[in-house]
Amino acid sequence: MKVTKEVVERIAELAQLQIPNRELDAVMEKMGRILDLVEEMQSVQTTGVEPMANPLDATQTLRPDTITEKNQRRLYQEIAPDTRDGYYLVPRVIE
Repeated sequence: MKVTKEVVERIAELAQLQIPNRELDAVMEKMGRILDLVEEMQSVQTTGVEPMANPLDATQTLRPDTITEKNQRRLYQEIAPDTRDGYYLVPRVIE
């Protein structure tokens, strides 16, 4: 795909980027190479290839769902400025 100066300027405007005129040619070339690579990747035959969850097709190792610490809510709330019914109370910010 051919990337023109107008395309680069429009994309830069949409992305709210300022690209100096002296760098436009370099940006056009890089964008063109990226789009060429995407076109090349789209031409790869993928019929019959199952999608993977990740490149390694690994599964997440899970730990057992067990309690590892004791409940210390009462201890923590004793030093809090204001609590009620197990919740921390904070001053209202928005009225």
